[in-house]
This record gives sequence, structure tokens and C-alpha cells, in this order.
Amino acid sequence: MLNIDSIENGIVIDHITAGRGMRVYELLELDKLDTCVAIIKNARSSKYGKKDIIKIEGVMNIDLDVLGFIDDNATVCTIENGKLTEKKKPSLPKKLVNIIACKNPRCITSVEHVDQIFTLCDEATHRYRCQYCEQEYKK
Repeated sequence: MLNIDSIENGIVIDHITAGRGMRVYELLELDKLDTCVAIIKNARSSKYGKKDIIKIEGVMNIDLDVLGFIDDNATVCTIENGKLTEKKKPSLPKKLVNIIACKNPRCITSVEHVDQIFTLCDEATHRYRCQYCEQEYKK
């Protein structure tokens, strides 16, 4: 069995749906950090069967909107001095800004340099629409 040590100070993103850990890593831009980041894929989970986990040493905040968009089942645990100090569950964001891009070639965002803004249109199915052209974003 693989053993990953606990962190003294930082964040643990737990209960990420198996297979989504790398997408979380990319969209949170964790590759730009100059700190230790551990990605554990397909860890055993009694609740989900399998899950992904990301441990980030030294970082104390992340964009919960990005995380909520990718996986609103994840849990963000803040660790200070080796102890759990806070546990958050991200919610599905109502609005996404510059997280995803519109695929419509006729959309103004394809021609002009404007923010990519998507609004939640259906919470049950996690569907978003471009604010400018109404193009639906499909995962």
C-alpha cells in the first residue's frame, strides 16, 4: 500500500470524484506553485469506492468556484500545525468567469478579447450558458 505523509500546514482537497484530480490540478493552476503538491488518483474510499485526493503544502486558500464547478462533492480541509482547522464543501457557482471558454465560433468572445462569462442555467444537470451568445457548455 502506498503511504503519503500528512502535511503540517496547507490544504487537502479530498473526495474528488475518481479521475477528476488532474482537471482540478490544471484549472486551479497548481503547476505554477513553488510548493509540494501530491496528487493521489483512485484511492480507496468506503463512501465512493474510489476517489482522488490533492495535498498542497503551505497554501491556505484556493478558488472554491473552480473546484465547485469541477466537482461539488469534493471537500477542502485546511490544515494548520498538523491539525484540521476548517472543512469546506464547495458549492456549484452561479457564474464562471474565465474558467471555461465558449466553443461558438460566432460568439464575441472568439473575436474580441473579453471575459469568458458563463451563467448556471440548470443546477440539477450542472449546465452553463455563455452570457453573450447563450451557447451551452457541455463537459
